[in-house]
Amino acid sequence: YVAGDLAAHAVPPPIPVPDRSLEPEIPRPTVAIRSPGNHPFIFRKMIEGPRGPLVPRLGDLVQVLDRGGLPLGYGLWNPRSQISLRILSREPQAPGVDFWTRRIDEAVKLRLDLLGVEAESNAYRVLHAEGDGLSGLIVDRFDDVLSVEVFSLGMYQRIGPILELLAARLGTKHFRVRVDERVALQEDFAGRPVVSPKLPPRVTVTEHGVRYRIHFAEGHKTGFFCDQRDNRRELAKFCKDRTVLDACCYTGGFGLNALIRGGAREVTCIDLDEKAVALAKDNGNANNVRLDVVHADAFGYLRQMGLNGRQYGVVVLDPPKFIGDREEVSLGKRKYFDLNVLGMGLVEPGGLLLTCSCSGLLDAAEFQGLLKAASRKANRSVQLLAMTGASADHPVALDAPEGAYLKVAWLRMGERLPQPLSGDPDAPADPAS
Repeated sequence: YVAGDLAAHAVPPPIPVPDRSLEPEIPRPTVAIRSPGNHPFIFRKMIEGPRGPLVPRLGDLVQVLDRGGLPLGYGLWNPRSQISLRILSREPQAPGVDFWTRRIDEAVKLRLDLLGVEAESNAYRVLHAEGDGLSGLIVDRFDDVLSVEVFSLGMYQRIGPILELLAARLGTKHFRVRVDERVALQEDFAGRPVVSPKLPPRVTVTEHGVRYRIHFAEGHKTGFFCDQRDNRRELAKFCKDRTVLDACCYTGGFGLNALIRGGAREVTCIDLDEKAVALAKDNGNANNVRLDVVHADAFGYLRQMGLNGRQYGVVVLDPPKFIGDREEVSLGKRKYFDLNVLGMGLVEPGGLLLTCSCSGLLDAAEFQGLLKAASRKANRSVQLLAMTGASADHPVALDAPEGAYLKVAWLRMGERLPQPLSGDPDAPADPAS
């Protein structure tokens, strides 16, 4: 090889793990805010500005003051983001290693001691951002791998020491850190992915006796959706000898539970993502079952099945997030409405529709209103059996209620009504009109 060839074929150097100290720096900069509240997010418009001679740097731990100079606590500073401050602590002393250790210990005790999640699975959420008092940080455990999603520049800068504390507490050996492109734009930093030197390309986890292979390079978010664990378990109770359609199946979690634990007669999984289709088939192989997985757009597939007169005993609708920000609310609501109209039309009388929304900007009451409007459009009577959410290892801080992002409605579909119902004021307007 010539020198240029050698450079082209060289293995790229590993990205160093950000390792900013968890100890507070002295002296500490201070930032004043206009209107104190209990939410951990302090938006840019609520910031009065830095106080004193020190100008805070990006990601700094700063003391937060009210307009009169009274201390309110401490937070991580990033004026480039709309969320310019993320409150960490409201205690009088600055948070140091002891604070971070205590927060992590509390989170781990919740999962292992109170919830006993490891009796059900070796895949669970360890840290749930605001729900565990660590805004901007999500950590899932998959066997001996910690899979991290970061939403804050300050958290990203300190991720190395945080991972060391977690590994020491949990005994894990590997990690991967991911920053979504949208988050990197919002936070205005180059959050490159970081992985431990010997991270395996995949791990196998078990949940309620069902095996899943998690491929880190191919998966979304942290690699596997632990939030649906309890709902996957409960779905199996409705599937005995029924035909099941799992729309937007991702890795096939609902479909596999229906088939393996629920004794379904027939299960069809569909997803538009080719990688997800391959993952779902691989998970079928991991459980020695043949999972019928179709590469298709959910809207088109459901519409075609309706035209074919196809009926299912159970239909699962678990789409990706249709509402990512406030500009997408109108279009996202319309997508949820249309998808549920199509899904309701495919459920046989007396069957179950399990329908989900993971959009934090659509609250449970609005989602239920959309489902009511969809049932009128589908001309079906519907009984709401239950509204559930994420499993308990995804706790919600009452001061940050948007952490309850997952809404799951369990609907028993009745007979088709003899006369079409009139329009419903809860139906979303058509964005195209």
